[in-house]
Amino acid sequence: MASFTQRDLRDAFGLFATGVTIVTGVRPDGEPVGVTANSFASVSLEPPLLLWCLAGVSSGVPAFTVGAAFAVHVLSHHQLDLAVHFARRTHEKSDLARYAREDGRPPLLPDTLCRFDCRVHAVHPGGDHLIVVGEVLGLGRAPGAPLAFHSGRFGSFGADPGVGKLDVWEGVDDHGY
Repeated sequence: MASFTQRDLRDAFGLFATGVTIVTGVRPDGEPVGVTANSFASVSLEPPLLLWCLAGVSSGVPAFTVGAAFAVHVLSHHQLDLAVHFARRTHEKSDLARYAREDGRPPLLPDTLCRFDCRVHAVHPGGDHLIVVGEVLGLGRAPGAPLAFHSGRFGSFGADPGVGKLDVWEGVDDHGY
C-alpha cells in the first residue's frame, strides 16, 4: 500500500458524508463544555448505546468520565453557525452559560433535530482520540433536515423523493436475524 500523509488521511476520511453533532457536558469544576463532533455512531439497541470521539488533548476530557452525564445534539441544516462556533477551539467558555442548567447537568441546545441524553458507559483509547461510549437514557426528536458535512464543507441532505424509506428491521424476528 502506498504511503500517505496525515493530510491525505484526513481528506480521505472527509469523503464519508456525515451528520453534525454538538456534545455537551460539565467538567468536575462545574464548567460546561461543548464540542462539535461528526464522529458519532449508533452502537447497540439493547442496551441503547452510542459512541463519539473526542481529541485526547481536549480541555473537555474531564467532563466525559465513566458515569458522567452528557447530551448529544444532532444539528439541523439551519444550525451551521452553531456548528462552526463550537468547532473552534477558541470559543469562549461563557458561550455555554446561556444554555447551562442550575442542576449541574449538561447544557441543552434549543431547536436541534434530535437530542440524546446519556451517561458515559465506557471510555476507550483510540490513538490521539478517546472513544466515548454513552448509554442513552432519553431522547427527543423534531422534524427537519439535518446539517451534513463532507470534504471539509457543511451542507444539507435531501432524500431522493423517488426512493422510499428503507426499514432494515422490517420482518426481523425477535432474535435479530
